[in-house]
Amino acid sequence: MRHPLKNETVLITGAGSGIGRLMALGAARRGASIVIWDLDAAAGEAVRDEIRATGARAESLAVDVSDREPVSAAAAATGPVDVVVNNAGVVTGKRLMDASDEAIERTFRVNVMALYWVTRAFLGGMIERRHGTVVTVSSAAGLVGVAKQTDYSASKFAALGFAESLRVEMAKDNTGVNSLAVCPYYIDTGMFEGVATKFPLLLPILKQDHVATRVLDSIEAGRKQLIMPRAVHALAPARILPVPVFDKLANFLGVNNTMDHFVGRAGKVPRH
Repeated sequence: MRHPLKNETVLITGAGSGIGRLMALGAARRGASIVIWDLDAAAGEAVRDEIRATGARAESLAVDVSDREPVSAAAAATGPVDVVVNNAGVVTGKRLMDASDEAIERTFRVNVMALYWVTRAFLGGMIERRHGTVVTVSSAAGLVGVAKQTDYSASKFAALGFAESLRVEMAKDNTGVNSLAVCPYYIDTGMFEGVATKFPLLLPILKQDHVATRVLDSIEAGRKQLIMPRAVHALAPARILPVPVFDKLANFLGVNNTMDHFVGRAGKVPRH
């Protein structure tokens, strides 16, 4: 079931920067109307203006997607959309006992609960029209636990479960709505400067524009799952292996490196 983006309305959360911005620009080039939701009003408006300068259509709203009431109000103001990209996310990058209660709670509100609030706000209309795609950006950290990112990894496991459960539900109910789960490996988002490591990664750091393009291609192709790069697919079936073997495989792929394994980390951790 292909889903060309031309003449579609695409809503992207966290689209004021990073991959969200690149997906917004890319979808606009493919002929879509773009709706930007970002907590940072100025950032969202800047991307809106960047898109409008190309002659494409774009709107922007400042929305805290972790809170159900603002999401409901923003959805009413936005109207029907054809594609929802749940892209907004946060990461603490701290040991479980070092992270504050407030930071942990926000991780789950933004990375998990927002999936429910945003998707539910538009899913009814998609089902009624028998047309739509919900994209959920999880992570390779949603395939294997990552040290010093316990809350982040757990939230991304939940995000992957959300996307997969939604896919099955939509298919069984024959709604015509697709659910795409996205699980990228480390991305050069500005979180790390130089991306130098204390020990080598087997896989390359993904470029933001590459990830954005692959997500848009996957929406149009009607794909159900996008794991990047392909070698990371080995992590899912490897769960049947004994734990020591599984952990060695994860170490080999470099997926469960901690934040400490990167040098030159930037001070600001961006939403992605």
